[in-house]
Amino acid sequence: MEQRCWNVEDPLYLDYHDKEWGVPVHEDRLLFEYLILEGVQAGLSWLTVLRKRENFRRAFDGFEPRVVAAYGEKDIERLLKDPGIIRNRLKITSAINNARCVLATIDEFGSFDSYIWRFVGGKSIRHSFTKLRELPQYTDEALAMSKALKGRGFKFVGPTICYSFMQAVGMVNDHLVSCFRYGEI
Repeated sequence: MEQRCWNVEDPLYLDYHDKEWGVPVHEDRLLFEYLILEGVQAGLSWLTVLRKRENFRRAFDGFEPRVVAAYGEKDIERLLKDPGIIRNRLKITSAINNARCVLATIDEFGSFDSYIWRFVGGKSIRHSFTKLRELPQYTDEALAMSKALKGRGFKFVGPTICYSFMQAVGMVNDHLVSCFRYGEI
């Protein structure tokens, strides 16, 4: 049996750990999806979000930033009535706001990818943690990202959320050194 960072019982969480977490992402739509899901996760477990991920993809038109940026009050009301997602008005309106901010960032920098990866110098930071308790809540890079994103008008992008985002999209490799994924990424 392969060693993992944490004990994973739920097959959805197992699949996420084994195939997604920490794998570098450079596609703007997927980066936007992770940013929104990390913000939605605030105050909840990641497993809760994973279980609703497909519903979120359906409800938010596949997380296409241009489509989500055009959402209006009817869309907000539709989303607030959707039992398949986490129905929090602030999180829903922040997703729409953040789609608009992503588009502005793309207009300025050519892609969200080229902007967001600047916070780690364009390449993944590889940590060498041996215990889960060694993982920080956030780093200087996440703090800088949070401040910069807030300055650009993004919402739900505190340093802890930014660090979770960085872990998810492979900006940092926080798999424990004993985990079979550590060396693969």
